[in-house]
Amino acid sequence: MGDSKKISFLPNLHHFPTLLTIFGLQVITMSKKKHQLVEKKAFTSPGTLVYVGKEVNEPVKAKLLSFSSDKIEEKSIRKFKDNTTYLNEEPGVVEWLNVDGVQEVSVIESIGFTFKLHPLLLEDVLNTFQKPKIEHFEDNQIFIVLKSLHFNDLTESVEQEQVSIVLGKDYVITFQENGGVDVFAPIENRLKTSIGKTRRGKADYLFYSFCDVIIDSYFVLLERLSDKIEDLEIRILENPKPQDQKTLYSYKSELLRLRKAIYPLRDIFGTLVRDDSPLIHDANKLYFRDVYDHVLQVLDIIDTYREMLENVQNIYLNNLSAKMNNVMKTLTVFTAIFMPLTFIAGIYGMNFENMPELKTPNGYFVTLAVMTAIGAGMWVYFKWKKYV
Repeated sequence: MGDSKKISFLPNLHHFPTLLTIFGLQVITMSKKKHQLVEKKAFTSPGTLVYVGKEVNEPVKAKLLSFSSDKIEEKSIRKFKDNTTYLNEEPGVVEWLNVDGVQEVSVIESIGFTFKLHPLLLEDVLNTFQKPKIEHFEDNQIFIVLKSLHFNDLTESVEQEQVSIVLGKDYVITFQENGGVDVFAPIENRLKTSIGKTRRGKADYLFYSFCDVIIDSYFVLLERLSDKIEDLEIRILENPKPQDQKTLYSYKSELLRLRKAIYPLRDIFGTLVRDDSPLIHDANKLYFRDVYDHVLQVLDIIDTYREMLENVQNIYLNNLSAKMNNVMKTLTVFTAIFMPLTFIAGIYGMNFENMPELKTPNGYFVTLAVMTAIGAGMWVYFKWKKYV
């Protein structure tokens, strides 16, 4: 995230022990699971294929779409055969192999053998904790790793899925982490329903379309987060509650995760715009420049939301301070009213026999009347001064 003022709210967390317990256990549990997964990959030689990710019980699904401006063919592939050629040599035909799920190492290895993918590329595909990156494998393949992000309404949190894309000559291979959300469904519908630019374009334009649809989904996600932040701000302005601090902290954590997933894309698409790769035609570089601009916009929006959350946090803390000040002011007013009354009661509570007023028949009632008059007078004075 950009450089902005950091407001430390950790000292205030001792007021919320339950919050600390819940978040502490959640963070430790998530961290443990991630470390256990990463340990599977540690200390292995480069290019060793080991799946690192969440447990998935469904089988890997693969679908091959071959299309041109004249026709489109779809074929589901259940098993990759080493001696089978899946690339169509017909001029003008572009092929898209979409692999849903990367949890079966043998399947990914077969795909790599069939399409001559580098072992290091396959290694990154299988590691779902891979940071977004771009790699050029000689002049015949471009490999890119992105994060597909979407908002889960049930948990009210951002979920991410790793997407790996390989651009070759007249073909594109996409690997999705089998997270349940098919981010490329709009592209598939576009190919099947109309003979538009995507159908008429080359493989690099299809590659651009995949990147573009992922970046566009970030805007939708940020719009949802914006609504959540605005609702939180309204709640805090009207009536701040301790659980709002938990919500505020969770939104800040989500924005941090978003920025970590999106920030590397600035360099990735900057590289695609600058580099002269034979796989990307000059006419399509303008589209990648547009994606690059969208990435910068997304990062600016994230920084803006971070500042909004800092302001919301300041509002929350200021409201708590204002509430505490009102309580202290009220207690001070009542203390000031009862001080002279306590003084009078203390004088006549002393056990001296020679006190003139003790023998007065109506002394008790006179004293109560004086004390009532003093209390009422001070209350009227404080109301006039708007202390209460």
